[in-house]
Amino acid sequence: MSILIDPPRWPAHGTLFSHLVSDRSLKELHEFAKDQEISSRAFDKDHYDVPQECYAQLVQAGAQEVSGGQLVRALVSSGLRIPAKYRPEKLDGILLRRWAHTLPTEPRMGKELLKMWSQAHRYYHDRVHLLSVLEAIDQLAKGKVHSEELMQLQLAAWFHDAVYDGTSEDEFKSAVLARELLEGILSSASVARISELVMLTASHDPAESNVLGRILCDADLEVLARPQPAYERYAQAIYQEYAHLPQSVLAAGRIKILSALVSKASIYGTHDGRERWELAARANLNRELNLLQTWL
Repeated sequence: MSILIDPPRWPAHGTLFSHLVSDRSLKELHEFAKDQEISSRAFDKDHYDVPQECYAQLVQAGAQEVSGGQLVRALVSSGLRIPAKYRPEKLDGILLRRWAHTLPTEPRMGKELLKMWSQAHRYYHDRVHLLSVLEAIDQLAKGKVHSEELMQLQLAAWFHDAVYDGTSEDEFKSAVLARELLEGILSSASVARISELVMLTASHDPAESNVLGRILCDADLEVLARPQPAYERYAQAIYQEYAHLPQSVLAAGRIKILSALVSKASIYGTHDGRERWELAARANLNRELNLLQTWL
């Protein structure tokens, strides 16, 4: 067991709080908290906030006492740490500032899209995913595209999952939305390019010559190469989005998607994507495929 707790030093609600984490997996953390009758409402993305009166009980149950600094370092090393910028209270401001830089003449459109990305039924295809894709584009596009192409990539990221109902029509509907909202604001050629880029995220199979398509698709798939605990959190979020399906049906559909990715000569289409993410992504995908086979 790798459950860690720091001293109760964080004031709130008239008492002091500790942070309870696992440096191995969220599953382990949730099971420990449940066994100790800690409310699920105390969970905050990567840790539980627990009042000081629970401290001795949790230590006795096996939580290892560490300093606040040690706890944070262990959480970061595990890959489970949620950076501050990905927390709900930060996301809107960060994303709206990015939108203002991309399309400063249309602040209302940015706010409307952000509302769509904030819908309650999204567990993975949410604002964190949007910001992650935009940040991956920053990495992959640097020095590779000119300013108008960068704008097209960024807008394609904003629109690529703007419509998300968990159906095969999502990308098409998102591409249509991009055309409807951007027509008359950008050139017809730019609108068409953005719509085409959005559609590519359905198959993640851009042509060799499609530089922008390869950048966008690689950015969308960056999550596959996260450290194992973070990848498992991503997979759990996907399962939550399809929790209405029987487990065997979910597994069969997911196996089909992941097997298609693994069967490719390269998961990533850009040189930088292959260098940064290919090996880690394959390890994660194969590990999840083995798990999903047990669900059938």
